[in-house]
Amino acid sequence: MSQERAHYWRHPALPDVDLLRARFITHRFGRHVHEGYNFSVIEEGVEEFEHRGTLLRAGPGSIVVVNPDTVHTGQAVNPEGWGYRGMYPSVELVADVAAELGLPPGTPHFPDTVLHDPAAAQLLSAAHRAGEHGDALAATSLLRSALAGMLRRHAQYSGTEKVALAVPDSVRAARDILHARLVEPPSLEELAEAVGVRPFSLLRAFRAATGLPPHAYLNQIRVREARRLLDAGGRPAEVATRTGFADQAHLTRHFKRTIGVPPGAYRRSRSAA
Repeated sequence: MSQERAHYWRHPALPDVDLLRARFITHRFGRHVHEGYNFSVIEEGVEEFEHRGTLLRAGPGSIVVVNPDTVHTGQAVNPEGWGYRGMYPSVELVADVAAELGLPPGTPHFPDTVLHDPAAAQLLSAAHRAGEHGDALAATSLLRSALAGMLRRHAQYSGTEKVALAVPDSVRAARDILHARLVEPPSLEELAEAVGVRPFSLLRAFRAATGLPPHAYLNQIRVREARRLLDAGGRPAEVATRTGFADQAHLTRHFKRTIGVPPGAYRRSRSAA
């Protein structure tokens, strides 16, 4: 454990981009999602992760790409662990770069999860290093160039309207209820009654639409809200209460399994940025 390290911070010049540099040995990411994209360059070791029901592996030099709101995990394959640089740009930023390039309208989607593109990996790593060193001009220039390369060579495009239509009304309504009731969520039976379906039918439809059962989805939106409160200066114990976690330890467990660092370390690095 003493060999593990992780630093998660906000991009020095682009507040809608987060950066992570980590080396993990025993740490395991639980099933989780990100609001934006995840572009990670593996620097050492091999990462194994579940993605859309498939177990994948990525070794040194590989790029791992996870689309927004896509459930995935992450863990080491070998005892020495794995190290990587992760970049998390918002959907808006990626779409803005695509529009500047004159690419087809719609939400960019990356169909391949593990890419072997040395030029793109080198550019993503350079953009990450510039962000790590606080060089705003180089960091923003390299980041946009890296995203442009990824979009030109690896992205497909789809309209957001089709994605929205694929989610059943009952699931959309259930999600709205969970967002509104972070602290005092209903039981599955109460949630199903509120949206007009049977409990098991809702459980099955919810998992199919989101990749997570309702209770796991609730913990994800709790972590998401906890990040916002920590960004605003909230203390972890207070944030745990305000987001419905039983205590700070409960928040820490779910937060680290999703973000990679505990809430206290996250708060300190974001405050420093």
